[in-house]
Amino acid sequence: MIRNHKLFSLKDQFELLNLSKSGFYYKPRENEDFFLIKKIDQIYTDCPFYGSRRICAVLRQEDLAINRKHVQRLMRVMGIEAIYQKPRLSLSNKEHKIYPYLLRGLVIDKPNQVWATDITYIPMPLGHLYLIAIMDWHSRYVLSWCLSNSMEVEFCISALNEALCANHPEIFNTDQGSQFTSNDFTKLLLDNQIKISMDGKGRYLDNIFIERLWRSVKYEEVYIKAYNSVKEARESLNKYFLFYNNKRPHQALNYQTPFQVYKNKT
Repeated sequence: MIRNHKLFSLKDQFELLNLSKSGFYYKPRENEDFFLIKKIDQIYTDCPFYGSRRICAVLRQEDLAINRKHVQRLMRVMGIEAIYQKPRLSLSNKEHKIYPYLLRGLVIDKPNQVWATDITYIPMPLGHLYLIAIMDWHSRYVLSWCLSNSMEVEFCISALNEALCANHPEIFNTDQGSQFTSNDFTKLLLDNQIKISMDGKGRYLDNIFIERLWRSVKYEEVYIKAYNSVKEARESLNKYFLFYNNKRPHQALNYQTPFQVYKNKT
């Protein structure tokens, strides 16, 4: 395209070449969107009950020029919604059996009494990854974790198999996501005589210790590292989980590490 052409205006040139005017003026927004996705992820990690309207308001308070439709589009890409509708990382499958929540009122006072799991979103420069972790509820010890670039059930089963190689819980708690209600996942638990417990729909507090783990992982690792590759993400997360289990004092554990509490009582 030639600006200030002597014979043809830009409009004439668009028509002659059958080009879109909006396409000509479009500037790639990948870097901007990556920055906004990280900001949205931070806000959502702090306040998972915020929808697109409130997230947009918070971003505007930080002097970011953004409209609600743009926030909604990025939240769809990330697969998240306000907590009153469970994040889309955990969409249920109506054909799968839903098990009752078994932890309400239960005194959990020893390792391997209850394990819990969940999936979270890891932003990358190009796309995103999904992270699953399996945690011992009493000690907060992370028994296994796994990264994937898709939401297929295989990476969840891989993490479960790794954890079961070390020990077995009495109860295994999950949300109602299709990965955890799938026949392959529940069969593996039932074959090992493990009781299955599932959060109430949209009740993230039913699995609060995993939610707190995600907050620690995001603020102490993910947000300050900005991984450039899957390999880098996997290596860095491996170092973090070793630190989290073995060196990071936990206030709720009287400043012991998860490893100390898990091993001292097993």
